Order: sequence, then structure tokens, then C-alpha cells
Amino acid sequence: MSQEPAIAPPAGAAPVFGLITPVDWYRMPLQPRERREASIAALIKRQFAGVDDQPVLRRKAEEQLRDTAEAGVEQGGVVLYLSFLEVGGIPLSASLLVSRLHQRFDTLDAVAALAGSGEVGLTKLPAAGRAARLVRREQSRQSRKLGSEFQDTVVEYFVPVPDRDEVLMLTFSTPLEPIADAMVELFDAIAGTLRWQRQDDTGDEETWARD
Repeated sequence: MSQEPAIAPPAGAAPVFGLITPVDWYRMPLQPRERREASIAALIKRQFAGVDDQPVLRRKAEEQLRDTAEAGVEQGGVVLYLSFLEVGGIPLSASLLVSRLHQRFDTLDAVAALAGSGEVGLTKLPAAGRAARLVRREQSRQSRKLGSEFQDTVVEYFVPVPDRDEVLMLTFSTPLEPIADAMVELFDAIAGTLRWQRQDDTGDEETWARD
């Protein structure tokens, strides 16, 4: 993963964030709704390509994906990434929700406190600057429904947006408790690629100006 120097946004313009994820992570824009629905349809089509005899499974997968996306929207999410990475034929399930908090915080400790209990610390990202990092473990609703005893490992980064009264929040999650430490290392590596760009340097929709 490459690193790029931070670029201060021009005065009055909303900064755009850049982020590098593994190639097997699917990126889903959550806003506007039309783009979200189109992205869900594209993913389901890809996952069930050549499979015409599993309508019930396909419908359940689509419903679960839509529920996940809508839950992200309720949390202020603008982009959702889902991991389809496999190692030795074993899927490495993980997700990343990029959200924004429309508040100004005097200290990053106050930002981290919003997420509740967990291991909280201050850090500095190579290109994006100072951030608060929180690690916690919890049993998700989906895990409880499946009767799993494993806990999800959640890593959250809170990064102040340059020249804005806003905070960018990266919420990584994985249900793979036995290899949680390795997944946390991956999450930290992805967070380390976060950078700010000028609006005229990219056409990406991952911007604070559009949602």
C-alpha cells in the first residue's frame, strides 16, 4: 500500500479523502440511495453469476446486504467496504464503514469516548495526521442469531477533517476472533493509507461535499 503526503484543501472547499483497500474488498457507496441500490444489485449479480437454482439463497443474501447498508446509512456512513478476500480457500470476512460526525471536538479523547468502552489511544496517521484509535470486542446481533460464541473485533479511527467542524470515522470489523490480531494489523495498514486531496485532483465521490 502506498503512502501520499497530506494535501491541504483550498479555502472554502470541502476536503476529499482517499483510501486504499485490498483488491478483493468491494466498495459500496451509500449515498444517494439510487447508487446504493445499484451497487447492491451489481454485487449480488457478481456473487451469483452462473447460479440460477438458488433463488431463496439469493434473496436472503440481498436482504442481508441491504440491511447492512441501511444500518451503515443510519450511522452516518458514506461508503461501505466488504471483504471477499480468501486465503487457502477460507474467506477472511471483514468490513469497513466510513462515516462522518458533524461535530467539532476539542480533544480526540472526547471523540473516542463516543464509542463506549475499549482500548483507546492517540496516534498519528502517515498522511492524514492525528487520530484517535479505539479497539473493542463485542458480540454482534448477527453472531447471536447464528448462535456463535465468537466476538467481533472492532477497530475505529476518528480523524479530524482539515479546516472543518467534522470528524471522519473509520469502523473496521471482523468476526474472525481466532485470527483477530492479524486482521487488526490489516485494518491498521488500511487506515495508514488515508489521505486528504483537493477536490479538483479526484473525481471520486468519497467527498464531504456530496452525499
